Amino acid sequence: MQRLCAPLRGEVQKLRAEMVETLCALVSRPAVSPGDGGTGEMEKAAWLEKKIAELGFGSCERYDLPDEVNPSVMRPNLVVRIPGREPGRLWFVTHLDVVPEGDRGLWSGDPFVPRITEERVYGRGSNDNGQELAASLYAAVALKRLGLTPRREVCLCFVADEEMGSVHGIRHLLDRNLFSSEDLLVVPDGGNERGDFIEIAEKSILWMQFTVQGVQVHASMPQLGKNACRAANAFSVALDEALHAAFPEEDILFNPPVSTFEPTKRSANVPNVNTVPGREVFCFDCRVLPSVPLESVLSVVDEVRRRIEERYGVSVRTEFLQKEQAAMPTSREAPIVRRMEDALRVVLNVEPRIGGIGGGTCAAYFRARGIPAVVWAREADNAHQPDEYAEISHMLDEALVFALLMAEA
Repeated sequence: MQRLCAPLRGEVQKLRAEMVETLCALVSRPAVSPGDGGTGEMEKAAWLEKKIAELGFGSCERYDLPDEVNPSVMRPNLVVRIPGREPGRLWFVTHLDVVPEGDRGLWSGDPFVPRITEERVYGRGSNDNGQELAASLYAAVALKRLGLTPRREVCLCFVADEEMGSVHGIRHLLDRNLFSSEDLLVVPDGGNERGDFIEIAEKSILWMQFTVQGVQVHASMPQLGKNACRAANAFSVALDEALHAAFPEEDILFNPPVSTFEPTKRSANVPNVNTVPGREVFCFDCRVLPSVPLESVLSVVDEVRRRIEERYGVSVRTEFLQKEQAAMPTSREAPIVRRMEDALRVVLNVEPRIGGIGGGTCAAYFRARGIPAVVWAREADNAHQPDEYAEISHMLDEALVFALLMAEA
């Protein structure tokens, strides 16, 4: 990789203005899911498809799917294939969709009118995931302009629906059998500013909402009712203690290295002091090591629930706001992990850290199908925030890393 770094770095620097222009064009085409009140990704996909042809990569493969909320809206997925000199495939999977802007009053300007400074491009989707989309595309452009053929077939994949569950995007493409366990796969949709973290695993996510139903009465006559507040308090504490005691396992891939079980949201009950509430609603956010089956966690939840119902004479209903069993991690020894480590050492002069995260990523869908995938990006942590921005220098570094992977991985 070292011998190609200098010429590729020079070519990426020459492409800076084009990359910024492309990122601005992406930001200016909102791609909010119909489920979030938007019109989807079609306008952005059409513009990108035309741009790809202008850059000399020919026509895209299309894998569109009607939206479930609004079947008249098609959700587009584009694939560009660049032949390699050896067998095998290297995928870069980025997403077209963005989250809504939220409160526009918190933005310095229109979220979908890009604002450029010397160092940054501001606008919704600039960081998540426009920066990496442009970087992967112009990595291929850099190779093309230097007359370099990728080692493997390079597949640039631009998907819909990442922000709302990937049903119309990655999961749709997996069902079409586009990917193989022999492929090298990069999902550049998360990272840090230093660019030294390679994510290979996620914890399972379990969001539970409990509704404790008792009997509301005047607080001066509590014996006539069943105090849902007291029962909920006892349930929350007992569940917290029981889950931590039952699942003490550690995995140094993660920080923290343990499963976490956090009582979080508590809904308002009665508006006045002198009423015993008959209903309490509260939530737990659990991030569980992939080695722990969620069904084992739920067995503990059910046992504690039964004890509380019996002791306090209340009923407890459990709802799952999110329940996702994590796939097993990508192996540290997987070829894509080793190739990414090499590229980061050459480009960024860092010693890469390999690990897992507590939140989910769309790479989990690949790992669940036995396809090794890494998540990597060099980016500021401002996705989904007002005045979201992409650091232009980060985008150039990403393009160089991707270009080296294309050339040598």
